[in-house]
Parts: sequence; structure tokens; C-alpha cells
Amino acid sequence: MALTVAVNGREIGRDLLSNMSWPFEDLVAYASRGPWVRPGDVLGSGTCGNGGCLAELWGRTGRQDPPPLQPGDVVEMTVEGIGGIANTVVEGVDPLPVPKARARPRTRP
Repeated sequence: MALTVAVNGREIGRDLLSNMSWPFEDLVAYASRGPWVRPGDVLGSGTCGNGGCLAELWGRTGRQDPPPLQPGDVVEMTVEGIGGIANTVVEGVDPLPVPKARARPRTRP
């Protein structure tokens, strides 16, 4: 089954589901070693080969094309015969400020 990933409608990766390093039955077996895996649970399997990861693309080409994801970008992943998902990148929250380090005495006791 064909597997594709696109950013803002531009396809950036294409592969076959059969090229997964670990098939889903192995992923489920691994995930269920401790906790229960129940119907409706979602297991992620990584990226689509042949360019599904932006960092892999950038490493191959030496340039950031497509550019890093920005708020408003839409990432779509589709598996032939199964369906697809689309998610919109949203603005993150500002990190909490880190307080200054405590003052240290200049002499040791």
C-alpha cells in the first residue's frame, strides 16, 4: 500500500507500507509488554521513507527545502486503502523563564 506525506499540499515523501522496519503486529506486541493495548489506542510508527522526515530531506540536499514547519502549516499523511490524517501546526506556548543561578560564595568553607 502506498504511503505519502505532504506539507501544505506538497508531497515530500512517498514509500510503501511494506517497507516498515517493524510491522504493526510487532509494534503492538512491543507496546503491550506492560500496559494493555485496547481498541482505539493509537500507535505511531515514525516517518515515511524517501523524504518523510524534514531533517532527512535537509541532510540529503544540504538546504532547508521545504522550510521548517510554521504555525498554520498543514501536514497530511495518507495510506492507500486505509485513509489519512491532517494536522495543522499551532503556535506553541512560551517556555517558563529560568531563574538566575544562586549566588555562590567566593571562598570555600
